[in-house]
Amino acid sequence: MNLIWPMLMVACGILLQPPAAPAAELIRLPQPSLKGSMSVEEALHKRRTVRLFASRSLDLKQLSQLLWATQGITDPRGYRTAASAGATYPLEIYLLAGERGVADLPPGLYRYRPENHALELSIKGDLRAEVARACLSQSWMADAPVMVVFTAEFKRCTARYGNRGVMYTHMEVGHAGQSLFLQAEALGMGAGIVGAFTDQALSQALKLPKEHEPLLVMPVGYK
Repeated sequence: MNLIWPMLMVACGILLQPPAAPAAELIRLPQPSLKGSMSVEEALHKRRTVRLFASRSLDLKQLSQLLWATQGITDPRGYRTAASAGATYPLEIYLLAGERGVADLPPGLYRYRPENHALELSIKGDLRAEVARACLSQSWMADAPVMVVFTAEFKRCTARYGNRGVMYTHMEVGHAGQSLFLQAEALGMGAGIVGAFTDQALSQALKLPKEHEPLLVMPVGYK
């Protein structure tokens, strides 16, 4: 029965979500705002890739808004802010917080749990320098208070769409990355974007699960 039920759900096209993490292991984030002070048009006009960041911390409310914009759930059925082929949601998002990067959040690597709108600690400590080295020694990245790391579990999408699911996943990370760009701009901040890295080095630096393949790193902070 345990094997048959998930197969029936996939066959019927019912949305599948990763299991929720145990509540005791999670850091709950503030509820995101659904209205802001900047229009989409203004954010699009102002958006630029940022590579110089001020030494100013974010707060948990801002962090909540950024992560929600990237992969937050917007519908009781589990639909998210970024479009996903067949609602398969292959992306897994990690938040790398530096020392004093976020007020009231210890430095470390956290996995974002959309189903709980919460963070789950993966590794303690400031890993920004290690990530910058894995990204072909782009030292400017280590000055950002936080980095958002986009990874993918491709099989969630390829199980339904075959090899074309790889392309669909790459499209999805583009949607999610643009959402993060625009939300950062609307909050008076900016984001960089990095696709130049050694996959193995980045995965090892963050001790990523084997099935979570890195796609993109976006440093975020005040300009």
